[in-house]
Amino acid sequence: MKEIHHWIDGKETKGTSGRFADVFNPATGEVQARLSLATKAELDAAVEGAAKAQVKWGSTNPQRRARVMMKFVDLINRDMDKLAEALSAEHGKTFPDAKGDVQRGLEVIEFCIGAPHLLKGEFTDSAGPGIDMYSMRQPLGVVAGITPFNFPAMIPLWKMGPALVCGNAMILKPSERDPSVPLMLAKLLQEAGLPDGVLQVVNGDKDSVDAILDNETIQAVGFVGSTPIAQYIYERASANGKRAQCFGGAKNHMIIMPDADLDQAADALIGAGYGAAGERCMAISVAVPVGEKTADALIEKLIPRIEKLKVGPWTAGDDVDYGPVVTKAAKENILRLVQTGVDQGAELVVDGRDFNLQGYEDGFFVGPHLFDRVTPDMDIYTQEIFGPVLSTVRAGSYEEAIQLAMDHEYGNGTAIYTRDGDTARDFASRINIGMVGVNVPIPVPLAYHTFGGWKKSGFGDLNQHGPDAFRFYTRTKTVTARWPSGIKEGGEFNFKAMD
Repeated sequence: MKEIHHWIDGKETKGTSGRFADVFNPATGEVQARLSLATKAELDAAVEGAAKAQVKWGSTNPQRRARVMMKFVDLINRDMDKLAEALSAEHGKTFPDAKGDVQRGLEVIEFCIGAPHLLKGEFTDSAGPGIDMYSMRQPLGVVAGITPFNFPAMIPLWKMGPALVCGNAMILKPSERDPSVPLMLAKLLQEAGLPDGVLQVVNGDKDSVDAILDNETIQAVGFVGSTPIAQYIYERASANGKRAQCFGGAKNHMIIMPDADLDQAADALIGAGYGAAGERCMAISVAVPVGEKTADALIEKLIPRIEKLKVGPWTAGDDVDYGPVVTKAAKENILRLVQTGVDQGAELVVDGRDFNLQGYEDGFFVGPHLFDRVTPDMDIYTQEIFGPVLSTVRAGSYEEAIQLAMDHEYGNGTAIYTRDGDTARDFASRINIGMVGVNVPIPVPLAYHTFGGWKKSGFGDLNQHGPDAFRFYTRTKTVTARWPSGIKEGGEFNFKAMD
């Protein structure tokens, strides 16, 4: 059985705890590797090594750090297919989707090449008589990233790129469900010129998370995952004096106005609702058609599209629409929530409960589901399902539709489909949600803007990537300087007699 270990001080390091987690092949249900889980002592030792390595790295000028990112971009492009294959094998994503996972992370690394500009401070001359003032952005020291299973390339890259290029060392604790890609990225960074010890990849479970949160050397923590864990990490990190940006769950609504292009909206819902088996924090899980006529027409267009979806392993070809969910427990939870929807009176228009893929009966595949006439009190509406399940909540008016999204406890992403500019502008202005799409189903910002949700989807003051990432991973020092002036008296051109 293959064993996966840690990446410490520039080399693969075998764990000593004797504790392991199983890494599954989601398509077959078989265990394909065992992952070492770190002890607190191992985590603390990795932090100590990172702190030593950070001193020299932090004093390296930003342009040289950016050159490491530049080389890193080349190496990711070189190994794109290799990274995507490893990702698909452990997560279950289709190969094109896995490449997209890597690509969206790569774009943040490309943005990080501009670090010399983004790290510039501010300067005021003659702030007072003979006084100059200037500010500097300096690294925090050692920071940590705790990343989820659903984007095992993208989110580690979102964390490590800005943190490292700002001059920090990073402890990365990836998901124990699909840990191989972060380790591959660490090796590529070493090849790109990152000094050993500046990035430590420590695999672990809750024990490792708590060790990160309680370690006094670690100055900041970035997390992406479920809302209960995001809130736990935020509160414990903050109580220990650390900066924290923690992103949690979502229940993203798409409002479909009567004037929308319904074919365009239906196609968008298929990709946004069922892509990656719904295991995206930006997935659209609630469709809100406005008016009965709009709702009936939308459902009519969705049904044949959903019934044509091809579900299978990533090895079945690029025409597979989505693959399995990540674990057996995830599959069981999705089917449990589907049953609650039926029990609570929602209309199951497309029923995927009996889906079975020949030859992959033990895999974690879930068929596509479509609910209609869902109400806000139902579990399938209030809870994040994180699976290929789309719920339709019919709204009688635009005001009722927008209020549904505004009243929900999650505020990650939302979208509206309309041809009316006034409606779109009103929606974007009023909605209390962090990322908004206008005729765009998954409004994930590009790397030079920031990514982050509101309400119970995000805890902390600063978002991921974009300018906020550089603010999060640095602290500002302001210097006020006065220099005694004697040069105005002029130069001396004659030799002075010796005293």
